[in-house]
Formats: sequence, structure tokens, C-alpha cells
Amino acid sequence: MEVNKIYNENCLDTMKRIPDNFIDLTVTSPPYDNLRQYNGYVFDFENIAKELFRVTKKGGVIVWVIGDATINGSETGTSFKQALYFKEIGFNLHDTMIWNKPNFSNPSKNRYHQIFEYMFILSKGRPKTFNPIKDKKNKYKSCFGKNTRRKSDGEMVETKKNVISEWGMRTNLWNMNTVGQEMMCKKAPHPAMFPEKLVKDHVISWSNEREIVYDPFMGSGTTAKVSLELNRDFIGSEISSEYCKIADDRIKNYRNIKMVF
Repeated sequence: MEVNKIYNENCLDTMKRIPDNFIDLTVTSPPYDNLRQYNGYVFDFENIAKELFRVTKKGGVIVWVIGDATINGSETGTSFKQALYFKEIGFNLHDTMIWNKPNFSNPSKNRYHQIFEYMFILSKGRPKTFNPIKDKKNKYKSCFGKNTRRKSDGEMVETKKNVISEWGMRTNLWNMNTVGQEMMCKKAPHPAMFPEKLVKDHVISWSNEREIVYDPFMGSGTTAKVSLELNRDFIGSEISSEYCKIADDRIKNYRNIKMVF
């Protein structure tokens, strides 16, 4: 299977050619609840999920970014239905993370404004890689006095002090802009682009250099570009020839810039 390439086809066709236990990390946001229109292309979730399980390495991770539509006054629950199906076919639901956005897309009149999407972290067994990002400033930076314990004969002995560093591991709620907020008043090349920061932090967290990152819904190529920046290899699938060209041009531009510098 050729890596560092985006295949202009249905992701099921790409995965048919990917060997078993080949992918270290998948980072993607699928089309869900008809919120994203892709010229009538069909989203065959269950077969895609099964193929993702087959091609994912033992200890590999899928980052599945998804939300729910509200139809006839009720949220669809698609997000959790999909997470539970992933569990049914063998994945662990390692974590349920939240992507919190600073602003809401559409105002709500009878419920609180919706500003987040789920980021399900699915693993094939225990995750083999976790590189925690430590950028949460701790409120208290110090060491707490003496730690002591009493021995069986009653003697008190001092143990190692508990030291709190200036920076700690972040929580599983990530506050990040959407691309639309970053490109205010500008036209984005794709209706649902991934923020580079969001993808970058997941790629750092769940993979190492020279490992393979897959995106079955590559869109405008963010996962591919970020993977190259972080010295990972990538494989992408994108059924739309229009978006595939945008992604290929974006990667080509990145490589040209990198060669110059």
C-alpha cells in the first residue's frame, strides 16, 4: 500500500487494499445526519467501522469527531449509537472527549446554544501510545511539606515529597476555534474543515514519528498536512474529486515551502 498519498475513491475501496493491522492512528470526522452534503455520496457506517477495526494495529487508536443533528425537536443520538457500535465490533471506548467551540453556529430558541462535538477515542486493545500534552497551568506550584508514614513498630519515617510542577496534563475538554472562526469573512475550501491545531494535538497524543495516520474522509487534507509536519506517514481517502484536488494542492504547497526552508 503506497503511503503519503490521498486516494480519490470511497474509503471502503481504499481499505480493501490496506493489510490487516497496518494503521497506527485514524483521525477523522465523518459525514453524519446529513449535516454535511457530499453530492449524494453514501456513508456506509457499519462496514466502514468493521474495516477500520481490521486495518488498525493492536494498540492503535481512532479519533472519531462527531456531533448530532436535531430533527423534529429531538437530537438524533447518532454519536453515541456509533460509539456503541464500535464497542460491539471489538474496539474499546478509551475516552469520550469534548471539542468545545467558543461560539455557536446556529442560535437555539428553546434550548441552550450548542457549542461542542464529541471526540471518541477508540482503541484496539490498550493504546500502545500516549504522549500527553502538558499545557494546563497548575494553580499551585510547590511541594507540600513533609510526607510521613508510620512503621509497624510505631516509628514515623519521612517519605518523598509530593511536588507539583508549573504545568500539568490538560483535561479531556479541549477549547479550540473552528476553521470558520479562524477564517471569519473568508470562504473555506471545504464546508467542514478540521482545525489544524485539533488534528495536530491528537496526532501528537496517540502516535509517534514514522507511524501511519489514516483519514477515511480526508476532505481538504488537514490530516495529511499535519502528519507530514509531525514526521508521520499518512494515507487518505476522499471520494470527491474536487476536495481531493484541494487536498493534493495543499500538500504540494506545503512540500514546496518545506524544500525552500
